[in-house]
Amino acid sequence: MNKPVFIRNAGQLVTLKGSSDAPLTGKQMEQLHVIENGSVWLEDGVIQFVGKDEVVAEAFNDRLSEAETIDASGKLITPGLVDPHTHVVYCGSRENEFNMRLHGATYMEIMNSGGGIHATTSATREASHKTLFNESKKRLDQFLLHGVTTIEAKSGYGLSLEHEIKQLEVAKTLHENHPIDIVRTFMGAHAVPSEYKENPEEFVNHIINEMIPEVARRKLAEFNDVFCERGVFTPEQSKLILKAGLEHGLLPKIHADEIEPYGGAELAASIGAISADHLLKASDKGIAALAEKGVIAVLLPGTAFFLMEESANGRKMINAGVPVALSTDCNPGSSPTVAMPLIMNLGCMKMGMTPAEVLTAATINAAHAINKGKVIGSIETGKKADITIFDVPNYVSLQYRYGINHVHTVLKNGEVVVKGGRLVCSNTRIHS
Repeated sequence: MNKPVFIRNAGQLVTLKGSSDAPLTGKQMEQLHVIENGSVWLEDGVIQFVGKDEVVAEAFNDRLSEAETIDASGKLITPGLVDPHTHVVYCGSRENEFNMRLHGATYMEIMNSGGGIHATTSATREASHKTLFNESKKRLDQFLLHGVTTIEAKSGYGLSLEHEIKQLEVAKTLHENHPIDIVRTFMGAHAVPSEYKENPEEFVNHIINEMIPEVARRKLAEFNDVFCERGVFTPEQSKLILKAGLEHGLLPKIHADEIEPYGGAELAASIGAISADHLLKASDKGIAALAEKGVIAVLLPGTAFFLMEESANGRKMINAGVPVALSTDCNPGSSPTVAMPLIMNLGCMKMGMTPAEVLTAATINAAHAINKGKVIGSIETGKKADITIFDVPNYVSLQYRYGINHVHTVLKNGEVVVKGGRLVCSNTRIHS
């Protein structure tokens, strides 16, 4: 059994206390519940006590000598960061498309010419389970170094039953063999594969009648996602796919209104999706519907930044009462990054969010976006001991000193996995 861990004397300890029952909205997103000179006692992978240093020390006075003590003087303690929207399991690289965009090509032009999702699909289909595991593990290590302790991982680069299953099985194996917890989402409806180009309805039927039932039978995913966009899946097709997922116990998510207003936010609200993601072009009606139904807006400012587009209007959504979360959208085409701290920086600089709001969006609201708000996302007694320590004195400084990885220490389930900015965990082995 591991020794208890006593993290002491933080310049600021951000707890997000009392936010486990529902995602935070409006002014609530500013309520971080900061403890100056804060400390936390961790034991058996669980948070046992949180408070002022002298209070925690007094509570465990007779056990201080047995604990591993971490001095957080002058540093910021937050919940482990949560990334609720990634495509982390894939093979191949698309830097050539980055160059094409700089020469004027659009995202949809690249995709329709055989690039984009189709290029990654080819590389992922050709990759073995071992290769896919090892390539994805490298990205997970980098996520950990950037303070992320839980992520969501989508399929969607297989686009056939065999290869969608392969992606999800690799994600499951990574979850079992890497410190980061991985929540899995089936996204067979990421694009219409080239072999169904002339008959997309047949592919929709394949997703509904064959893919979803098999994924559910194997218990390989918790969520079902669809790319609702003109030229990909229509709102009508998307609704059928999401309803089929619900019938098999897969909670709906949706890539909505990324490229043009297309009714994706409205669909997310009407079907009761846990989240609607992207939303760069969401209509006022769609935003109001998200707020009314409590659908979490997962915003991806890194994607807009990389594609050189205007970001989603985070300020407008928060003011409208929509619960907002943030994510990297880690993927090889439109956001090849794992840097959640940078995503928070962009939330402030490109979407009008405050330092408190982006921290809420990257922790407790992100946890709710993957249905894990009761176990992670805040520093409270009884929750998982997932902690990130930044080498900055306060949460505002974390956003002020932008574009720098300030992560000093990361604890996952109460075990130190990053120390001094370096990986120290033992269970990040290469698959053989």
